[in-house]
Amino acid sequence: MKQAYRRDGLLIRRNIFFLIAVLCLLIISGCSGLNMLRLPETEPLEEKVLEGTGKPKILLIDLDGVISFKEERDLLGMGTRPSKVAFFREALLKAEEDPRISGVIVRINSPGGSVAASDAIYHEIMSFREKKKIPVHAFIMELGASGGYFVASAADRIVASPTAITGSIGVIAMKLNIERLLSKIGVSEETYKSAPKKDFWSPFRPSTPEEKRMFQDIIDKLYARFLEVVYASRKKVLTEKEVRTLADGRVLVSGEALKAGLIDGVAYLDEEIAQMKKDLHIERARVVTYVRPKTYKSNIYSESPGLPLLTQINLLSINSEDLSPFSGVRFMYYWNP
Repeated sequence: MKQAYRRDGLLIRRNIFFLIAVLCLLIISGCSGLNMLRLPETEPLEEKVLEGTGKPKILLIDLDGVISFKEERDLLGMGTRPSKVAFFREALLKAEEDPRISGVIVRINSPGGSVAASDAIYHEIMSFREKKKIPVHAFIMELGASGGYFVASAADRIVASPTAITGSIGVIAMKLNIERLLSKIGVSEETYKSAPKKDFWSPFRPSTPEEKRMFQDIIDKLYARFLEVVYASRKKVLTEKEVRTLADGRVLVSGEALKAGLIDGVAYLDEEIAQMKKDLHIERARVVTYVRPKTYKSNIYSESPGLPLLTQINLLSINSEDLSPFSGVRFMYYWNP
């Protein structure tokens, strides 16, 4: 009798586990019957005080993960957040309207991202500096490579933590050629086009020498833009020739980057906040950040709340579609080790 009860109890537990597993699969698949479980629409940013007292404010803004125009999704695909570019524009517009914001620190932990998205955030910071006329510092927490360093170049001061990695100045674009793979499994592809180059950089055929030259020309122009931005930021300490020498894709530890002239200092985040107060001749100030309602950040080292959980690369949350070889060609200011 006792054995029968044990068997029945085990069977019940298995059935409950099975039902839970099915429910999870339905949620992940985005079943229309479960729309009631979807998260609410994104709410406007609100200010959160991280530490300190006083009327002046130092705003801490995070640039964390791959830089993209795409909205970010959570693990179950049930909720989205604005893209990195949209977030920065929203945050900086909010900061423009607050007369008590005395300085901004952009905290960077990013391997870079798309060329256009990196350039857009750079533009937003430069426009903010022009309108607000307050100091904007870039602080590289762990990784500020390629597009991450591109964005940092918009600041009037770049500082990195003692163990941060930066550099990787350059452009990359990748193409997956699957022609031979398809032929091995008996799959063929047909493309009908209006002109010879309409399927330029298609993954279903090798590129012609002319197409490779055309593509390299685009890379060279985008690389020249990167050099222009870095030189504009570092021309007080580096010549154009020295910038080009450093812009071979190499990454540097913060101490090396300081010696090379790519950054202005090495410090911890609390030390950089203290330095900004000193530069502003402020004894007391509140360190604030902008968060979505009902999220929590306890102090200056708290990561951005609600980070997408789709993929982890170098401990950075990213949208996996940004790096998919099947998502179409993308020109990237991105460190791709």
